Amino acid sequence: MKPLILVLNGPNLNMLGTREPTQYGRETLADLAQGCADSAHNLGLDIEFRQTNHEGELIDWIHAARGRCAGILINPGAWTHTSVAIRDALVASELPVIEVHLSNVHKREPFRHLSFVSSIAVGVICGLGSHGYRLALSHFADMLREQAA
Repeated sequence: MKPLILVLNGPNLNMLGTREPTQYGRETLADLAQGCADSAHNLGLDIEFRQTNHEGELIDWIHAARGRCAGILINPGAWTHTSVAIRDALVASELPVIEVHLSNVHKREPFRHLSFVSSIAVGVICGLGSHGYRLALSHFADMLREQAA
């Protein structure tokens, strides 16, 4: 059985491809999901790819991952800068977390520079578009191989 990585996407990411394409690119959420699935397959991982605009639903998914998944790749979207509840749920999951953002949040508005997730993540990737998701999956694969050795 392949290790399962939960890939979570927060609010407005369902609008990828049409929302601010100069900031987020023209790739749709479906394109992103397929790219992640292809990368995961090549890395010997399984993924569960989800997106929601409802914070409580995201928290429920994080809770359900505990003991079931090998890690969480999360793009919390705007919740990055506002949600202590998501941060606390990630800590409670006791899973390794990698935070990913399509855009470089540090080149944007000052309020986007604060992340409640970064301090509890094993790594943060921003500004590399969908490639950041593939890099995160690759790191999970490497980390899991090292743990198994």
